[in-house]
Amino acid sequence: MWSRWVKFEEKVEEGGERWSKPHVSTLSLHSLFELRTCIQTGTVLLDLEGYSLPQIQQVDEGMLSPDLREKISFVLLRKHRHQTKKPIHRSLADMGKASGGGARECPSALWSSMAVSKHNDNVMQENTIIYTYLMSSLSQLNHLLFMKKIPRDAEASNVLVGEVDFLDKPFVAFVRLAQATTLGGLTEVPVPTRFLFILLGPTGKAKSYNQIGRAIATLMVDDLFSDVAYKARDREDLIAGIDEFLDEVIVLPPGEWDPKIRIEPPKKVTSADKRLDSTGGGGGLSIYGRFCGGLFLDIKRKIPWLLSDFYEGFHIQSISAVLFIYLGCITNAITFGGLLGDATDNYQGVMESFLGTALSGTVFCLFSGQPLIILSSTGPILIFEKLLFEFSKNNGIDYMELRLWIGIHSCLQCFLLVATDASYIIKYMTRFTEEGFSSLISFIFISDAIKKMMGSFKYYPINTDFKPDYVTAYKCECLAPDPSESILGCIEYCLDWSQLSKKECVKYGGSLVGNTCKYVPDLALMSFILFFGTYSMTVSLKKFKFSRYFPTKLRKLISDFSIFMAIMTFVGLDRLIGLKTPKLIVPTEFKPTRPDRGWIVLPFGKNPWWVYLASFVPALLVTILIFMDQQISAVIVNRKENKLRKGCGYHLDLFWVGVLMAACSFLGLPWYVAATVISIAHIDSLKMESESSAPGEQPQFLGVREQRLTGILVFVLTGVSIFLAPVLQFIPMPVLYGVFLYMGVASLSGIQFWERIKLYMMPSKYQPDFPFLRHVPLRRVHLFTLVQIICLAVLWVLKSTVLAILFPVMILGLLVVRKMLDMVFSQHDLAWIDDILPGKDKKKEKKKKKGDKDDTKKKDKKKGRADDSEDEVINVRFYCHQLAGLEKNNSC
Repeated sequence: MWSRWVKFEEKVEEGGERWSKPHVSTLSLHSLFELRTCIQTGTVLLDLEGYSLPQIQQVDEGMLSPDLREKISFVLLRKHRHQTKKPIHRSLADMGKASGGGARECPSALWSSMAVSKHNDNVMQENTIIYTYLMSSLSQLNHLLFMKKIPRDAEASNVLVGEVDFLDKPFVAFVRLAQATTLGGLTEVPVPTRFLFILLGPTGKAKSYNQIGRAIATLMVDDLFSDVAYKARDREDLIAGIDEFLDEVIVLPPGEWDPKIRIEPPKKVTSADKRLDSTGGGGGLSIYGRFCGGLFLDIKRKIPWLLSDFYEGFHIQSISAVLFIYLGCITNAITFGGLLGDATDNYQGVMESFLGTALSGTVFCLFSGQPLIILSSTGPILIFEKLLFEFSKNNGIDYMELRLWIGIHSCLQCFLLVATDASYIIKYMTRFTEEGFSSLISFIFISDAIKKMMGSFKYYPINTDFKPDYVTAYKCECLAPDPSESILGCIEYCLDWSQLSKKECVKYGGSLVGNTCKYVPDLALMSFILFFGTYSMTVSLKKFKFSRYFPTKLRKLISDFSIFMAIMTFVGLDRLIGLKTPKLIVPTEFKPTRPDRGWIVLPFGKNPWWVYLASFVPALLVTILIFMDQQISAVIVNRKENKLRKGCGYHLDLFWVGVLMAACSFLGLPWYVAATVISIAHIDSLKMESESSAPGEQPQFLGVREQRLTGILVFVLTGVSIFLAPVLQFIPMPVLYGVFLYMGVASLSGIQFWERIKLYMMPSKYQPDFPFLRHVPLRRVHLFTLVQIICLAVLWVLKSTVLAILFPVMILGLLVVRKMLDMVFSQHDLAWIDDILPGKDKKKEKKKKKGDKDDTKKKDKKKGRADDSEDEVINVRFYCHQLAGLEKNNSC
């Protein structure tokens, strides 16, 4: 029998030509108890000195006679036959039964396994690999590929199990070598061996021996038991480790499942930390009690990472991230710039939007505390600009000068918030507020993408009345205007009206008559194909890394460049079809949109003096808007789920947003703040996964590639886009609308609020096994979700009206609503479906309830002691401390 464990079990399929798919090991409970007995009664040798199998001959002399010891040594030192040497259909028992003259290369029914685990300075790492007697079934290339799945500094555990005809009772030995040693050809991959488990017994019990071997192999894969094996000081430590493993074993009753079914490896394996009930620590903001204390600490936190913020960006994944975010930024800049030009009579337009995006984004990514945040303009800012322009126009006030003073006041107000550590308020932004805000922005992206797409059907309507049989009757003619009403003089007599184009006909006052004059064939449908095709292809290619086709690196490369590949595909399709779909319009000259304004706005000379002071009031609204938008987006980016390691920088971020407010005001450029959806997309495009994983093991999320390079390149490219107009003009707008749709939909993934909304439409038996559903009644979950839906609806209505200027105040209102929910829901329920507000942490409540008793236990734990009167198995976490050399608990 040949099997191996590389995190999960693999068996040699019948015929011996390939390994099976990795699957979860299913052990009999009896085999685990037998293994416990084997360790309890067999030989245990720890930290044995030995550099080859012949040297590892130390066994208890009282257990075996010299004759048996010689025979066992002969069996163990036989040359191991690998899988390619002989066909597997020949029985190993047959090969080993020659008792007379024939030389044997392996013992009868000998079954061998090897465990490989990372070990460095006596600290176990998470990755542990076990495989049983790795035969030479693969080519040298496959060996190299297999070695890539083994972590560096790995050490092996070999399990040798079999039946022999010269023993009348089992012989068991568990050996831990003092130093990992490569034991000749015992295994075909050069991994040094640290552990040996030997079980030889009389014939007739091969199945039982194999099950015991599988049991110890599975135990050596387990992170906690392998840690115990490294730190064990005697036999009792190993037995206690087995007992801890047995405490967590789940038994499946026979007859209720098919043992022949191989259980697929889980997508996410529970980490050892969670099994130890360790709690993750989340850093929070504090009021530091001194002027700019938070800002100085942010700077101090970021300086050590400054160099790595640049060189860590040199990775192929960064290229795909730059292309993805760049297209999102220029689409947003063009859309926002066009709307801003209409709202301000071109005082700010597409050119100002491009320049402002490039300037603000580059400076922010260079100096901010969280460079993964992407700055952009927002809808509420657009509404504010529109109302401000109308107010200025109606009251004879210069708009640009008034806007400059609002920007200056807002900048100073941001500095005041930074100096007083006002960012502390975000500690009160729980999941309720974060997800409400994030969902609103996501829905806005989705809604805007669909609205813009539906506009194509308005401009290029589909002629549903078209009948192919009457094609000869369809026409559109240009008729000359009535001579009595014409002001064009003799033009009506000089032109051949029947030969004019549609635009020329309208220009010279003619009229279009016919039932096909407003019909533009295929453009609406083609635009929809480009729009939905881009979105669908992007989603499909993003999921391609979970496909079973092609090597892992190729799948990941396709997934990383999914947006770029989708865009290039449909740009090519558009060029191939040749229809005049609406294309991306990029400025081609570096000059202000409005000819009568310059690049610098002067602060004095056009408005009364009192305007400079009165602008403090509207600046306050802008500051609240910027503060809420910026900090909520920063909270979402800095979520612990993203595993960011370089820390946050809320105060430093707000400082630079304030500086950029003033700079953009002097240049007459739009104001910018953190863009939630684009920032989430930036995070998603830079996520890292483990490259070395065991067969069957899903790649583990390692964190995000934290650096400044991608953001800087995105905004530099945005700035030079005016020189890329000849290339960018080939990109159809429906393709970019598809990118917008993908951003909006992708940002909804992982939001608990969205998952709870879907529960309304699911019968209870089909609902996913969410943790909060285990602890909170469903009706309470639905009530909490309903409150969030109502708040989201109010925000949606508000942002769609003139009252959108009050949008930031309503975001603050979400904090008030969340505070009121403390009177409706228990802290237990809120802990599962939301977060506990500061001051109501359940850990503090537990500490008060337990009182001095817990404090005493903590002190004892630190000293390495436990209460001798407690009649229970020692906790694994304390057990590992004890194995490190502290006082041992007698209850073990």
